[in-house]
Amino acid sequence: MDILPQLILNSIIAGAIYTMIALGFNLIYGTVKFFDLGYGALTAVGGYSVFYFYKTLGINIYASIILGAIIAGIIGFIVYKLVYTPLRTRKSSGMVMLVASLGVLTAAQAIIAIIFTSQFQTLSINAGTERVFTIFGGVITQTQLITLVLGLGIMIVMALVFKFSLFGKAIKAIGDDEEVSKIVGINTNKIIGWVFFIGSAIGGLAGILIGFDTGIEPTMGLSLLLKGVIASIIGGIGNVYGGVLGAFLLAFIENFGIWKISGEWKDAIAFGVLILFLLFRPQGILRR
Repeated sequence: MDILPQLILNSIIAGAIYTMIALGFNLIYGTVKFFDLGYGALTAVGGYSVFYFYKTLGINIYASIILGAIIAGIIGFIVYKLVYTPLRTRKSSGMVMLVASLGVLTAAQAIIAIIFTSQFQTLSINAGTERVFTIFGGVITQTQLITLVLGLGIMIVMALVFKFSLFGKAIKAIGDDEEVSKIVGINTNKIIGWVFFIGSAIGGLAGILIGFDTGIEPTMGLSLLLKGVIASIIGGIGNVYGGVLGAFLLAFIENFGIWKISGEWKDAIAFGVLILFLLFRPQGILRR
């Protein structure tokens, strides 16, 4: 098998996953202007919700996936209401919000580990019998193909929402100036609540898809969050379109960077790219 087509396919698949993480993260950051580290735990919430519904209760797989994404969205909304809203009402600094979100991430990971144990779990429907497709000499599984389609689909839907809907315009207005948005009659609390729900649901869906592809564990969210943050910074923090561009750029750099070296260098390459952007183009490829 020629390695180049496989590297390209792997990069596209990884880019689709990073896209979902970056889209949800950028959506939240662009609206409330703080790094929500707790967002990372919601990928595990989505994955373990499907594990519980599908593998434990025996609920239909498609219903389990929908329920998993919804539960991740609901948890994200509850965290916003119970933790972030009181802090934002008190005009807490960005550092306070960051520490609070770190506490949410740590607590969520601990709760998941207590309920489901720290053991690695898989969500595979039929292990060993999954369909495999060959595209231009590269191999892609059915799960990876679904991940790619969903990632691109969510990207297109969000682009349309931001461009044509009043909801999308309200999100943009709040991101530009929340106080002015209140003055002109936008219900900012309601809109931000929906932003947390939608962003968290997208993160949960990403965790579900990763669970079907490679598996789930309580701490899976941190590494995924870091890749989403790096992709967001590379593309342009707070810029939804930039997050997509950064996600695919990061995925290609990572996968081609380990072409001739060990795969253990992948994270080091990602952080090396991040440092270069922070030094020479901190605003990212696309400005907000």
